[in-house]
Amino acid sequence: MDSKTAKKIKSKDTKIELLLGKALWHNGMRYRKNDKTVFGKPDFVFKRKKIAVFCDSEFWHGYNYLVKDERFKTNAEFWEKKILRNIERDNEVTEKLKKDGWIVLRFWGTEIQKELDMCVEKVREAYEGR
Repeated sequence: MDSKTAKKIKSKDTKIELLLGKALWHNGMRYRKNDKTVFGKPDFVFKRKKIAVFCDSEFWHGYNYLVKDERFKTNAEFWEKKILRNIERDNEVTEKLKKDGWIVLRFWGTEIQKELDMCVEKVREAYEGR
């Protein structure tokens, strides 16, 4: 990956975050974005309810990575190490938040794009259940 390509990669305000965020807001759910005071800096935080929502892109967060037999064609060692560490970090963040009493919701990008209503409903159920 060259630096030109790397500069285009966003860590926040991605398409899937904007899509889910607008839907949550439209449904009356008020949140904080990328709250640095919450471990793992979730994409959406409902602090009083202790709900953390993450929007995970398939590539960076390793969707089915361990099941698929895809190999990178260039710089394979770097990319495999990177994706596996991202998966490990996601698990660490989820476990720590749950241990601290948080409800953790993680949605894949395709879920958000194709089943937005279902994602919003899961957040609503968690929110109303607290």
